[in-house]
Amino acid sequence: MNKLQGFYELKHVGIPSVPWKIFTGNEILDPNMLCTIRVAVEFGEDINLPRAVGVTAEEAQLKGQQYLKEYRERGLVIYYPYFIALKSGIIEVKEKQVVIEAVRGDLWNLTSKGCRDVTIIYDINPPRSRFFGKPDFLKEHEVQELHRYAARVRVKYKDYIFDRNSIMLEWSYAVNSDIKKRPIGESYLVFYELRMLSS
Repeated sequence: MNKLQGFYELKHVGIPSVPWKIFTGNEILDPNMLCTIRVAVEFGEDINLPRAVGVTAEEAQLKGQQYLKEYRERGLVIYYPYFIALKSGIIEVKEKQVVIEAVRGDLWNLTSKGCRDVTIIYDINPPRSRFFGKPDFLKEHEVQELHRYAARVRVKYKDYIFDRNSIMLEWSYAVNSDIKKRPIGESYLVFYELRMLSS
């Protein structure tokens, strides 16, 4: 399952996800907002596809047109409002466990730099939680919210998970951004990846 398929699945499961739209080249993007625009393919591998993150509406228009020319036959161009990640992480939903890992800032700090502020391992039966790192890094309501969506995924993909596979979710607590990349508004939870991992 690639990123675009994951976006569709997040929407289908009812999990708060990136409000992406398909870029056709006819859009008038809001000049007061920054944008992320990227190439996505409906099937197959999507590693290292072009993207522009946190660019102005004008640059997004130019990049979008360029991506359309190059990838129109092979995929889609999608865009969504740029957001600033305050805390990010992954959730892995397994048959007998849910593992939550979290890091300050962008998920890149966890996946590429290997930084981690907290790992929470929740055993399903008997129920037990173990914390490694900073136990108060995630607020109690944030942990509960992440568990709630993990439970939703567990129900939706129970046959896949109980075949000793797992589902990986990527998430951030984020805020919107103004044109100068300054945070505005209240923080919210957003998911932007759902992938099936086989054992």
